[in-house]
Amino acid sequence: MQTSLKNRIFDHLPPAMIALVLCFWAFGPRTLVDHPWALTITSPLIVLAVLALEWVHERHAGWRMNKTEFLTDLYYAVLSATIISWLTQRLADDPLTALKASLGITTHWVTQLPWLAQVALAIFILEFGQYWMHRLMHNWMPFWLTHAPHHHITQLNAAKGAMGNPIELFLISLSVLALFDFDKTALFAAINTMGVISSFAHANVRADPPIWYSFFFTTIRHHSLHHSTDYDSTRCNYGNSLILLDRIFGTYREGEAVLVGQDERKRLSIREQTLFPFQPLIERYQAHKAAQAGNDLAASDQKEPAATA
Repeated sequence: MQTSLKNRIFDHLPPAMIALVLCFWAFGPRTLVDHPWALTITSPLIVLAVLALEWVHERHAGWRMNKTEFLTDLYYAVLSATIISWLTQRLADDPLTALKASLGITTHWVTQLPWLAQVALAIFILEFGQYWMHRLMHNWMPFWLTHAPHHHITQLNAAKGAMGNPIELFLISLSVLALFDFDKTALFAAINTMGVISSFAHANVRADPPIWYSFFFTTIRHHSLHHSTDYDSTRCNYGNSLILLDRIFGTYREGEAVLVGQDERKRLSIREQTLFPFQPLIERYQAHKAAQAGNDLAASDQKEPAATA
């Protein structure tokens, strides 16, 4: 069947939006790219743009945005941009910057690289760390408990990349970028490029990018399979933006999923998502309290006959 013009246009939107992002940070007016709020504004604009595309060319009706999902996604977007961002800066980036200064580490060679090479290097450093953190989360139970709430989502959309337990959001935000002297615009271009890729990789948009794009970058086909309803199928395609890392490290798997979620597709509330990592401790405490109450009741029953006699 001949591919429609609309499909062809949408298939090329992910690489086109990456090109637009790179052009903005490379050639945009200095008053805009140097503005202190530039990255804070461009990041949500990318997500909103891809969300808008979901209404124009939907991939699956079952993933359609509703009020509950919108409010949940908004909560996590604000949480990530405020508290999680602040914690990452204070507990990770600032200490790394101080360590770099105290040890006299310099990486001025980075700024000598061509601008696009700096963008590519920043993406690789970020993704390499996220790949192994993500893989760890799927292969060690303490870390899986922090990540599992993200896999309890029952639909995908462009904003779902920011949805998860706060502990996971903090862990996945960690990187060693503070040790490198990147040009600021190159670093911001890298972050926004990853934002474009990740948004489309979670989006309910009927877009299947060209083969060259899907060889290097994660697509909705790759990532929907990662969100499959059976746990074993989630242990693949860990790259949030660079599916190339899965190809290199042997965790790549071809396929696509329509039904997503875990535990019989049970959707968790924000409260349940927040408490999920502590659920084993909560259940152990509740079992202890129930056993204690049972012992107290048994002791009370034994005392009553004696008192009657």
